[in-house]
Amino acid sequence: MDITSYRYCHLCPRSCGADRTAGKAGYCGETAELRIASASLHRGEEPPITGTGGSGTIFVSGCNLGCVFCQNFQISRQAMGKPVSESEFAGICLVLQEKGAGNINIVTGSHAAPALAAGIDLAREKGLGIPVLWNSSGYDGVESLAILKDRIDVYLPDLKTLDSGIAKRFFNAPDYAEHAAAAIKKMMEYRELKYDGERLVSGVMVRHLALPGCLEATREVLGWFAEHCKGRALLSLMTQYTPVGSGKNIPDRYVSETEYETMLGWLEEFGIEDGFCQELAAGSEWLPDFNKSNPFSSELSSPVWHWQDKF
Repeated sequence: MDITSYRYCHLCPRSCGADRTAGKAGYCGETAELRIASASLHRGEEPPITGTGGSGTIFVSGCNLGCVFCQNFQISRQAMGKPVSESEFAGICLVLQEKGAGNINIVTGSHAAPALAAGIDLAREKGLGIPVLWNSSGYDGVESLAILKDRIDVYLPDLKTLDSGIAKRFFNAPDYAEHAAAAIKKMMEYRELKYDGERLVSGVMVRHLALPGCLEATREVLGWFAEHCKGRALLSLMTQYTPVGSGKNIPDRYVSETEYETMLGWLEEFGIEDGFCQELAAGSEWLPDFNKSNPFSSELSSPVWHWQDKF
C-alpha cells in the first residue's frame, strides 16, 4: 500500500491535512489503518445490485461527512470497527464471493482509498472475479477517485443536495454540492452502464434520499440529474428517511404521502425513467445495529464477518 496519500491528508474534500501515518486521526476519525465493522450478503439494495445472491456489503469504519441523522452513526462517529490487513480484507472479499455475492459493495470508504485499493488488488490476484462497487456519500476527492479508477466497476454515489444551506445544516459540508457533482461526472467518465442479464456490472447509479420538508432541494437534484446524467446513469430515489439522532437540527418526521406523490410527478416531468423509486414506508425496524453479529434483520442480511466475532 502506498501510504504517502495519508500524510498531510487530502484524500477527500475536507483536506484536513492530518498525518494519518503518524497515528493522527483525520476529520473522518481514522488513521492510516483500515478498519471495517461488518461484511454480509445484503438483500436490501436495488435489484440490479442485490441480484440473486445478495450484495457482498463491507461497511468501512469512519466517515468524512457529518450527517446529523446518520443511520450508521455507530461506525461513522462512534469508532466501531476492527483493523484489518490487506490480506484480511482480501479474504473477506473472497468469502463473500464463495457465499454467492454478486458483487463486493464497499460502503463509506472515501477516506481509506489507498488501503482499499491495495486490498482489492490482492483479492483480484487471489481469484476475486465479481464486480467491485463504490458506495459513497458523493463527497469524494479527485485523488481518491484517481486511485480507484481501474479497480471499481460500479459507482453508487449519493447526491444528497445541491443546496449549500442544507449541506451545511445537515451534513456539515457547505461545499458538498460542488464536490459531489464533480465526483459524479468523473464517475460517469470512468464507467458506462453495462449489464450481465439483469445484473449491473458497470456504470453509475446516483442515489438521492428525500428529506421531509425539503422537497425543493429534491426537485433541484432531479433537475440536475436530468440535465447531466440521464442516459448515462441510473437514478435511485429513496424515501427511507428516519429521524435518528438528537437535537433540533433534524427533520422530526417521515416523508409524507403528499410529498411522495409530488416527487413521482417530478420524475415524470423531468422524463427520468431509468432507475428506481423506493416505496413509501415508515418505520425503524430495518435500521442497523452494529453491536449485533447481524446488524440488519435476517430478511435483509446474512452476516459473513463482524468486527467483534470475525468469521
